[in-house]
Amino acid sequence: MMEHPAPSGRPPENPIEWHGDARPPYPLDAPDLAAQLLARLAAIVESSDDAIISKSLDGVITTWNGGAERLFGYTAAEAIGRSVTMLIPDGFLNEEPDILARLRRGERIDHYETIRRRKDGTLLNISLTVSPIIDQRGIVVGASKTARDITARKEAETALRNAELELREADRRKDEFLATLAHELRNPLAPIRNGLQVMKLAANNGAAIEQARAMMERQVTQLVRLVDDLLDISRISRGKIELRRQRVDLAGVLRSAVETSRPLIEAGGHNLSITVSPRPISVDADHTRLAQVFANLLNNAAKYTKPGGRIALAVSRAGDEATVTVQDTGVGIPAHIVPKLFAMFMQVDPSLERSQGGLGIGLALAKVLVELHNGRIDAKSGGAGRGSEFTVRLPALPEVDEEDQGGAGNRPEAVSGRCRVLVVDDNEDSATSLAMVLQLMGNETAVAYDGLRALEVGAAFCPHLVFLDLGMPRLNGYDACRRIREEPWGKDAVVVALTGWGQEHDRRRTAEAGFDSHLVKPVDPAVLESLVAGLRRPHSARPASDSAN
Repeated sequence: MMEHPAPSGRPPENPIEWHGDARPPYPLDAPDLAAQLLARLAAIVESSDDAIISKSLDGVITTWNGGAERLFGYTAAEAIGRSVTMLIPDGFLNEEPDILARLRRGERIDHYETIRRRKDGTLLNISLTVSPIIDQRGIVVGASKTARDITARKEAETALRNAELELREADRRKDEFLATLAHELRNPLAPIRNGLQVMKLAANNGAAIEQARAMMERQVTQLVRLVDDLLDISRISRGKIELRRQRVDLAGVLRSAVETSRPLIEAGGHNLSITVSPRPISVDADHTRLAQVFANLLNNAAKYTKPGGRIALAVSRAGDEATVTVQDTGVGIPAHIVPKLFAMFMQVDPSLERSQGGLGIGLALAKVLVELHNGRIDAKSGGAGRGSEFTVRLPALPEVDEEDQGGAGNRPEAVSGRCRVLVVDDNEDSATSLAMVLQLMGNETAVAYDGLRALEVGAAFCPHLVFLDLGMPRLNGYDACRRIREEPWGKDAVVVALTGWGQEHDRRRTAEAGFDSHLVKPVDPAVLESLVAGLRRPHSARPASDSAN
């Protein structure tokens, strides 16, 4: 029996599998079905966020969807009929012949990452998928390309790579820093131990003992400087550096810096010239911290200048800006180093730096301190072997006539005769050695090893000056100071915190407890002499805290 086709107007058996609302209403002829499928496909292409473009085998654009218009900025009318090379930057034009050749062979190109250009000239990172268009005869007649903007992803990948490189570099510099730190700590410890042995063996050789003593003093100074630098690293990383600002004479700051750096300058046999303005230049600054900046710059110049070199320090004023320059005839700075010279742990020449001493943090610290003073610091050099120049610019205060700006302090009248000093510390070696130093300076001393004992000794001794440790048994230094202030003998005494704790909150606590000053161990002998001399001067002001430590 002959089979008859389905009645006209009925769909053929299962030409396509329909689901849900997609099922077309009956009756529907095959041409109508094809038209609906094409319309649906066109709508999908047009609404795609990706750019979907077709082109002929000679690269002429034949279709252009809404995604392409949004991505590249051209309308369909502007793009269709033009060569696809209008989207390709000059450096990437060689890609198109290769893509077309692969398409003619019927190959598909998947997720090809490249650069394309928008109508406004901006460049995009895109991922291309290109497929050949094949007609009913199986012949490739064109290409369909899908382009997706991956600029954000590429930028994120680049940022991630850069961050990884920075972390690796920071880790490398940290390891180098730790190795340098171990080296630098051993350097002063070795001669200090040797000096102690010399003093032990050369009991009757005064010259040898004096030479050992001078050497040990230099090395202890270097050791203290290293520890101070380490503490400053911690303060910088936690944003805890605070300034005690007041009107200061810039020339006085520079004198302090020169005195700090003089041993290193003289050890190198350098010629130091100083040029200052004939009129005073004042700045709103922390004297000690600003002196630290210029001492770091002078130390840097001395270390990187061959023996017998020249170092020039100059200060001037232009309008409302003070300028300090430090020039040297040293090894110079390579051009590629200058932009990162002030980075933490940065060293111009690690091998040279290690031979001269240092942790690679002096310039980074100087930059932070200058910027905290609302200033800026710059460096320049003619290159290797042509010296360096560092310039610090700071806001200058208006000039004023000379007058007494300090005001008298509230300390008692000058101490007549020898100064009585009470040293209180639970570290017996520390207390005894400091008392010995003060005795050799011409003072009377007494020692106590805890806070309660300090009250007993103080009542009998009536000291003019008390050095008081903070962390002690039975009665800590803060409470001991409060108790001392309640005693008749302690109301007018100068009470100085002498401690290993030197953070800003430690200083605030000592001030609140009634201390006059806060010094951090080990104290410079010059500071001790200054404190005693201040008591012996009529109408002396309260001694200043050692804010550098």
